[in-house]
Amino acid sequence: MKLHHVFALLITAFISLSSVADVGGDDMVNKPFAYIVSPKNGETVSSPITVKFGLENMQVSPAGVAHTNGGHHHLIVDRDLPNLTMPIPMDANHIHFGKGQTETVIELTPGEHTLQLLIGDYIHRPHAEPVYSRKITINVK
Repeated sequence: MKLHHVFALLITAFISLSSVADVGGDDMVNKPFAYIVSPKNGETVSSPITVKFGLENMQVSPAGVAHTNGGHHHLIVDRDLPNLTMPIPMDANHIHFGKGQTETVIELTPGEHTLQLLIGDYIHRPHAEPVYSRKITINVK
């Protein structure tokens, strides 16, 4: 194998490992975790914005369907996580995706905004061991 092929393989492996570390790393093996696929943290975007959701080691299941290892996404915009012992609020900053959607298009005003995912169970409650993404910051031009 030529040296440039080996180098390309090493770069690909590094990028793959970096992506895993970005969403949780070794301690996340087999543990459910949510992440925002796009946009990326720190990215500058134009509104409307397509937000794509990721979920590992758990099934996406719609609201109303009890599933022992499932739940659905809630997108939190410009807020901290809500009380994790209560049902997830439903308002302009806590957007529910009870049909099991894995992406959405949202309108945001110009400026800095935060996005975070929180997985809810069949009645919109966080799980006993809450599953949520890290909070990202985006800039809307």
